[in-house]
Formats: sequence, structure tokens, C-alpha cells
Amino acid sequence: MSETAGAETPFVHYELSDGFAVLTLDSPHNRNALSAKLVRELLDGLRRAGADEQARGVVLTHTGTTFCAGADLKEALDADPAAAADIRTQWMVAVLRDLVELHKPVIARIDGNVRAGGMGIVAACDIVVAGPSSSFALTEARLGLAPFVISLTLLPRLTSRAAARYFQTGEKFDAAEAERIGLITVAADDPAAETARLCTELRKGSPQGLAESKRLVNAAILAEFDVAAEELAQRSGRYFGTPEVLEGMTAFFEKRPPRWAQ
Repeated sequence: MSETAGAETPFVHYELSDGFAVLTLDSPHNRNALSAKLVRELLDGLRRAGADEQARGVVLTHTGTTFCAGADLKEALDADPAAAADIRTQWMVAVLRDLVELHKPVIARIDGNVRAGGMGIVAACDIVVAGPSSSFALTEARLGLAPFVISLTLLPRLTSRAAARYFQTGEKFDAAEAERIGLITVAADDPAAETARLCTELRKGSPQGLAESKRLVNAAILAEFDVAAEELAQRSGRYFGTPEVLEGMTAFFEKRPPRWAQ
């Protein structure tokens, strides 16, 4: 994750600010999609933050108008989709588990679009602040898929009615609705200011107190990872490369409705 002169441009920046490690997703060419490079750097950043004695917690944020667009579909389509799927689902499990398991609080500061796998990342964070430019959608069903792995973090956060609706319809909703259904913590007109306020409150907690409190909140989620993550990853992998998924992804890139859309 070095940002020295001549080094490869990072997709995830690491900065220590006011006692928090700020991880900024910065891959605008693909709307911060979960490419191999971004995932690798995000995992590195989370582990670096965990070991950084000066970091009391993590702020996860983004550049541009999109927080995270989910899987990098072009990268998946260019590769063998079925073969790549197993690797990608394991990446997703690793990212979500690291966020949930990290012994420091993670605040997501969002003011942009969140789609598909990005929704799982949002749900994995401890506190989420979303600004007025934010929008959210689970679009997997429109591609012939389902939110398999990210259900591990989404289902404990969302109301059951909201999960049933948005998992299946793929509808877009705003920050106020995201707060109402439990996906985010607060919809804020000024997400940077609200995040700074919350960081001030978190700094009043001891590192041990914060770590143990997070463990209590996330114990059931982590237990479900142990039980279900492998099976969900396998189910996800089986669907990549099927005719419906290939049609869904092709239609997405061709900017047309898939053949099943009425």
C-alpha cells in the first residue's frame, strides 16, 4: 500500500487522522468495484489498522460518487466466470469477516452509491453514516444471482420485511430508508461532521472496552460465519458461469434489459 513516488497507484489509501485509521477506496474507473487489487489492498489496510497502536478505530470512506459498486463484473466476465467465482467469494468472506472481527470500531462514511457486495461491506461496519447523495440497492437477482455471502452481514442488520423486499426487487433506496430498515446508523446532511462527532465519542472508550463491546455485538454474526460461510460461498460459485448469469452480466454491459425482464 505504499504511496511513494513511482509506485503503482493504490486503490486504497491509508492515513492516520485524529487517532483513526482512514481507509479511502479510490478506484474511480470502476466505481470502487471489488477488483482483485482493491480487495487485496483493503484487507492489507484493515490488518495494518489492527496493528497500528495509534489507531483507535477505522473510518472507511471513498472518493467519487460511488462507495462500492460490488464485484468487478468486467474482471469476472473477462476471466472464466465459474473458475473466478470461487476466488471472489472467498475474498468477500475474508473482507466481511475482517471487518466484523477487527478488535477496533469501524465507521463507514458514505456519500455515494452502494450496490451489491458494497452493501455487505456497509452491513459489516459497526457504525455507518450516510450523506444525502447516498443510494443503496441489492441488484444480484437482476443478474441471475442472489446476495449469498453478503447475507451473512445483511440479514442481522435488516428487518425481515426489508430483506425480503430488497433482496428480490433490486429497488434503489435512499439514506433515510436505509436508516429506517437498519442498514445504516444515521442519515446525515453532513456525513463528515457526524463521523467526526462519533469518533470523538468513541475516543472516550478504552481500547479494551471498545474491543469487548464489539465482540458482544458481533458474536452471533461471527458464529454464523463459522456455520454457513463455506456453504454460501459454494452456492455463490455454482451460479457464476450459468446461462442466466452470463446473460445478466452481458445485458448489464450492453445496457439492455436481460431476456427475462418483462
